[in-house]
Amino acid sequence: MAAAGTTDPSGAELVGRSFKAAMAAVRRLRGRDTHRPGTISYAQYGLLFGLGEHGRLSARELACTADVSAATVTQMLDSLAAAGLVDRVRSEDDKRIVLTSLTGRGRAVIEQRRVSLEPRWRAALADFSDQELRTTAAVLDRLRELFDEFAAYSIEDALPAASGAGAAADPATDRRPQP
Repeated sequence: MAAAGTTDPSGAELVGRSFKAAMAAVRRLRGRDTHRPGTISYAQYGLLFGLGEHGRLSARELACTADVSAATVTQMLDSLAAAGLVDRVRSEDDKRIVLTSLTGRGRAVIEQRRVSLEPRWRAALADFSDQELRTTAAVLDRLRELFDEFAAYSIEDALPAASGAGAAADPATDRRPQP
């Protein structure tokens, strides 16, 4: 219940707060990995699970899957290959491209991770109906789209035109998201 003189936050405000808190928890999880040498990092698991889901992929494709840069993927693949978790081979079609796939050991590692975490994931969501979870997925998809829109334009695009603060933007060149 809200304090006297204040109003309860709207649903949108609550979603915003919860989203920020969840993103902070993910950042803490990712940051924790840098302090645990000799273990597979959150980002490396992202690569392994991406390979498990999609099969053989290039570094560029893996970078998109795991949300890291291609240069970072290359460094991570070096250590995953040294650990015997992935194999890398040149593409038959384009020798410039190196394709990565899971080894048997790599498949075993992601299956072990899945077995250990999936029950916890299911337990965390058990109190919600399937419809509530579908609605949550739709909200998260909408937020992803919004952040992709934000990434598509620069801060300069959001500022008033140089010809004056009241000048109308040219619709042909305006890259800002439209209401």
